[in-house]
Amino acid sequence: MEFEWSKKVSESVIEHVCQIRPEHLNGGGRLFGGRLMEWIDEIAGLVAIRHSQCNVITASADNLKFIRGAFQNDLIVLIGRLTYVGTTSMEVRVDTYVESLDGIRRPINRAYLTLVAVDANGKPQEVPKLILETESEKAEWEAGKKRREIRNQRSKEGF
Repeated sequence: MEFEWSKKVSESVIEHVCQIRPEHLNGGGRLFGGRLMEWIDEIAGLVAIRHSQCNVITASADNLKFIRGAFQNDLIVLIGRLTYVGTTSMEVRVDTYVESLDGIRRPINRAYLTLVAVDANGKPQEVPKLILETESEKAEWEAGKKRREIRNQRSKEGF
C-alpha cells in the first residue's frame, strides 16, 4: 500500500497518566525499571499505530535514559510523539514525568524507540509521511535522521 497523504505529529500524540501501585515497585521501593520500559513500549506502539493505521512491531529502543526514580503513589505521565518517519519505520520519543499534586511535572525518563509498520503477514508496510509544523518538530526530525544513521551503522557493526 502506498500512501499519498501525510499526517501531523499532533495527530498521533499519546498522553497517559497512571499512579504507581505496590505491584509496580522493585525491592528498593522504587518504580521497577522493567515496568516503566513496558509502559514506554506500549505508548510508543500506540503512537505508531495511530500514525500508520496498521499493526506495528518494536524494532529497537535506544537512549532509554533513567533520570531519577519514582515511588509508590506518584503520578506518572508518559507522552509519546513521532520524531522521524522512514518508508516503513517510525521513531517515537516517549518522555516520562512524575507529576506532583499541584501539576508540576519533573522528567524521570526519555526514550527513543523505532517501530515498523507491518501488514497481516508481518511484512513491512509503508507509512504516511510526517508533516512538521514547529521548529521543535523540525529539530527532532534532524536529530532523528542522525539517530537512524547511528542505528544503521551499529547494525552493520553487529551491535
